[in-house]
Amino acid sequence: MNPIKKTITLADGREITLETGKLAKQADGAVELRMGNTMLLATIVSAKEAGEGVDFMPLTVEYKEKFSSAGRFPGGFLKREGRAGDYEILTARLVDRVLRPLFPDNYHADTFVNVTLYSADGVDCPDALAGLAASAALSVSDIPFNGPIAEVRVARIDGKFVIDPTFEQLERADMELMVGATAENIMMVEGEMNEVSEADLLDALKCAHEAIKDMCRVQEELAREVGVVKREYCHEVNDDELRADVHAKCYDKAYAIAKAGCADKHWRMDSFAAVCQEYLDAMPEDEREAKEALVRRYYHDVEKEAMRRCVLDEGVRLDGRKTDEIRPIWCETDYLPGPHGAAVFTRGETQALATVTLGTKLDEKIVDEVLCQGRERFLLHYNFPPFSTGEAKPQRGVGRREIGHGNLAHRALKRMFPDNFPYVCRIVSDILESNGSSSMATVCAGTLALLDAGVKMKKPVAGIAMGLISDEGCVKYAVLSDILGDEDHLGDMDFKVTGTADGITATQMDIKCDGLSYEILEKALMQAREGRLHILGKIHDTIAGPREDYKPHVPRIVTMLIPKELIGAVIGPGGKIIQGIQEASGATVSIDEIDEGGFIEVAAPNRDSIDKALELINAIVELPEEGKVYTGTVRNIMEFGAFVEFMPHRDGLLHISEISWNRLDDMAASGLKEGDTVEVKLIEIDKKTGKYRLSMRALQPKPEGYVEPQRRERAPRREGNGENRSPRREGRERGPRRNNNGQV
Repeated sequence: MNPIKKTITLADGREITLETGKLAKQADGAVELRMGNTMLLATIVSAKEAGEGVDFMPLTVEYKEKFSSAGRFPGGFLKREGRAGDYEILTARLVDRVLRPLFPDNYHADTFVNVTLYSADGVDCPDALAGLAASAALSVSDIPFNGPIAEVRVARIDGKFVIDPTFEQLERADMELMVGATAENIMMVEGEMNEVSEADLLDALKCAHEAIKDMCRVQEELAREVGVVKREYCHEVNDDELRADVHAKCYDKAYAIAKAGCADKHWRMDSFAAVCQEYLDAMPEDEREAKEALVRRYYHDVEKEAMRRCVLDEGVRLDGRKTDEIRPIWCETDYLPGPHGAAVFTRGETQALATVTLGTKLDEKIVDEVLCQGRERFLLHYNFPPFSTGEAKPQRGVGRREIGHGNLAHRALKRMFPDNFPYVCRIVSDILESNGSSSMATVCAGTLALLDAGVKMKKPVAGIAMGLISDEGCVKYAVLSDILGDEDHLGDMDFKVTGTADGITATQMDIKCDGLSYEILEKALMQAREGRLHILGKIHDTIAGPREDYKPHVPRIVTMLIPKELIGAVIGPGGKIIQGIQEASGATVSIDEIDEGGFIEVAAPNRDSIDKALELINAIVELPEEGKVYTGTVRNIMEFGAFVEFMPHRDGLLHISEISWNRLDDMAASGLKEGDTVEVKLIEIDKKTGKYRLSMRALQPKPEGYVEPQRRERAPRREGNGENRSPRREGRERGPRRNNNGQV
């Protein structure tokens, strides 16, 4: 065993160590990454040969967090880790998006990257380290890779940029981005922010890239010490003569279709496919069968070149728009009667139907991850059924793409969600048509649906996807607003930007070309801002602001705060009291202990139920006042009086002398029975014992000439010296004392 270790020092003095040669030595590459007490193990294995007929990069990236890393047990009956959670999937996607473009175009072997969190201290964020660990494992392997890369989180905290902030620091950030890059180029960006300017976003990218350059240098040193020699491979068989023939016979036809500027996606798809099919039909049958896969691959390149040259040379996009032109938009709110809010947003051939449901605390999402526990009150779910693109296939469970797109839309909207909103809110976006940026359509539809539901958003949010077409080295380029699906697939950049009229709230960027300058990024951001303002104008024309009131079928919620010491009284033994309140009122009541006291939430479909629940709660939490009149219930009849429940779960003594101005010889003469409702006045609260004295006669007029009977004075207490003691009765002597066993 000959382990090799390298260290990266961050600007604040914290260190990241990379070590190889100690763990998982049978993998093609394995690196252990440590930062403080956080430890990740990244491994990579790639097949020696590509599968038959595979002409793409079959890369799988998995990120897994072990509950044992934080000294915790997994939840559930089995008590073991199961399928990946959303957080793990999102982290894996961040790594995948940086690594995938950097494998050689002709490398098609099954490749698996696994990053596992084995130790966590809850201080440093492991997701920011996963990309670095994966790249380091690739760097020390023999797998061909045009890296290394690194990923860092950059956050602005108290006006300063911090690389890979701690969990505690991140809570104070007004801007946080995950940035993945090589030493030369930024490849991936994703993050959220609080209405920042385009200039601030560029400054954050520059800060992150400087940190990444040092991390890439250390990986190169590690690879040199390991003595890596990359493997030889041959995963493609090419026919240069056939390639040239396909280009010669198909390029002009494909260019004509690209230049036609037809907005109908299906017409373009059918027209491009017909050109390829025409070429195949002209081939001899035996040759066609042998070379069809090659022809289709070469024709894809022809189609890509035709589209790109048409944009660069003539400024004509596939659907005929100008580079900064947004497709036609129509919106409609209150589209569905059942949901609490609903809206349709359509931009060109992309359409999202969003619904909003408002619920109570019982509808909160419980988060139980390795390093994150809590509850979420604002949820967004994104669905992408196959029919949205005209595909004939079944709709299965939620995929990684849907989780990623939904997360982006969620981050775009959540900072504009109102503070201290009493409801739990769930947005569901169903994509009904898709041809470019359905996640941005989700942001717009989500805003419309929230306003339709009466949610008082801080500001409306809109989103737009930007593209890029460039030649070698980005000497000549065109930035495209509101890109189509084909422009995303065949272009060099997919840059999604969301925000309000005053700044950016979230962004996601994937870059597929080298040499993208900050000048181009700035142009893309400014062009995105113009597009975003245009879309916000369309949203405003549809609905100028949130509804004044919620729709009639939205449950009403009222909140109140009570002292901590009264929480138990409201809940009752085994929840008996709070359940009784819910049963009597028809409302849903929940209570949480917070720093300020007990936070109570009362929800019901109508005001009467809420008022009844509040009445019952206030009766419990209200403090008794001397001199106040209460309506109570007789609970027990005793020889000396009655105990009356004058407030919920508070009993007071109604002495026989306080029932009437007339003298009563016994309680039978009072006429009171258990269960009777009586009006009483609280005449005394014993400050030592907390007992309550009640009176009925204090509420009755005093009889004329009434004289209060004199009370007999109590005999003085006997002193220790025997003085003032009452004499013992004659003939009575105290018997011997006995213990519990009867012994004297």
